[in-house]
Amino acid sequence: MSTSFHLLADAPAQLLPARELMAFTLASHIILVPLGVAFPFITLVMHYRGLRRKDATALLLARRWSAVMAVQFALGIVTGTVLSFEFGLLWPGLMGRWGDVFGIGFGVEAWAFFLEAVLIAIYLYGWRRLKPRTHFLLGLPLPAAALLGAFGILAANSWMNTPQGFSLDPEGNPVDVDIRKAIFTPMFGPQYWHFVVAMILTAGFMVAGVYATGWLRGRRDHYHRLGFAVPFTIAAVAAPVQFVLGDSIARSVFHKQPVKFAALEIVWNTDTRVPEYLFGRLHSDGTVSGGIKIPLLDSVLAGFSPDTKVVGLTSVPADQRPTATQATIAHWAFDLMVVIGSGLVLLALWYGLVWLRHRRLPASRWFYRAAACSGVASVVAVECGWIATEVGRQPWIVYQNMRVAEAVTSTRSTTLWIMLGVVMVVYVFLFGSFLVILLKMRTRWRRADEQQAAGGTAQVPEADTPYGPRAPVPAGDAPADGGGGRAEDGRS
Repeated sequence: MSTSFHLLADAPAQLLPARELMAFTLASHIILVPLGVAFPFITLVMHYRGLRRKDATALLLARRWSAVMAVQFALGIVTGTVLSFEFGLLWPGLMGRWGDVFGIGFGVEAWAFFLEAVLIAIYLYGWRRLKPRTHFLLGLPLPAAALLGAFGILAANSWMNTPQGFSLDPEGNPVDVDIRKAIFTPMFGPQYWHFVVAMILTAGFMVAGVYATGWLRGRRDHYHRLGFAVPFTIAAVAAPVQFVLGDSIARSVFHKQPVKFAALEIVWNTDTRVPEYLFGRLHSDGTVSGGIKIPLLDSVLAGFSPDTKVVGLTSVPADQRPTATQATIAHWAFDLMVVIGSGLVLLALWYGLVWLRHRRLPASRWFYRAAACSGVASVVAVECGWIATEVGRQPWIVYQNMRVAEAVTSTRSTTLWIMLGVVMVVYVFLFGSFLVILLKMRTRWRRADEQQAAGGTAQVPEADTPYGPRAPVPAGDAPADGGGGRAEDGRS
């Protein structure tokens, strides 16, 4: 009987459904995170361009994006709140023992969340009611609030990867907590900047992908060119930076979490001149099947020399390391993230070379096909990054201090499976509603643009001036029932 089977049999019955529930809600929430963290920044860049160049199209895009930002934030409230409850309900052992040490990160995230909610409301309100400069300046704190929220979450997660800032009493409980050390752990810097740039890159490709699809469908006006160029340029600048940061965080894992690094690279025995496997499957006897084997490369990547010693999974007992299956999952997630990231860098270089040589956007349909897929690909890369981070740390929920099995709830496993089913149904409804709302917004905006292009007289918010009082409604457009409200009320 394999070691993996023994470890699974010894685990509490609640462990699997609790992990599946947490994984599903986290994977769902993280789809929204790039828009929550980086979309305000991209919107403000477009807003600044509109003010600086007196470009009404840029202001129109910024205003529409701010509406999408608000809808996304509303959905993020729900999914983020569910995650907050799950920490306490599914992992009482973690929060009960360690909450006083790393809980400050969640407190920072909560304050940032409320601040961001207020700032989004002010930004939306200001389009019609504030002076242009005042409105833009009031929007500037939005990216900072988003980064503050990311700061809190990454502080908590990096502490779980490299816990410090406390001592243990004879009963094993943390005492003498040093908040500064608990926040600024060895993994915090690499994780935080890797995460932030990933969010900027992902949000840029997600937004640009929408307009790349429009380009492929023949919409090549200034509106679609600008809607593509600004977010894609931001993502293209971030892509090579992220490649460097990704190498940096991998090296940090090599030094600070050597067993996790062994899982990510499916290294079984500690050795030098270790080969690199692209994909492949690790078996419980240490053999690797499938994949592409590149001699010496793992040692070279880890320490710039084939003589670099790489710690293997067998350096610790079986109950203190990921199983062969978990290591394979983490390895595949890590490799897929690297492959996607490399492809996005090549796409960014293509874009940059065309711009430097011809001072124009690429004309190739293959480029726009790739750009249209880049948003989905970057979300997949983000998901893979979290899988690699969390699965590679197993069996620890607090690295080398508490196992996941020790933190799990005592609630019956049947109840947890039912909860998972209910949450999945609710989330399908929520994300389906989100998609429907976005499609309705797109349809309304497109009709407004078509009406304006056709020279119609009806004034809609998207065709009117972005600042100051709205234009008066022509007499012929007054509501037939004579009731209060303006002709555009049904479309604003």
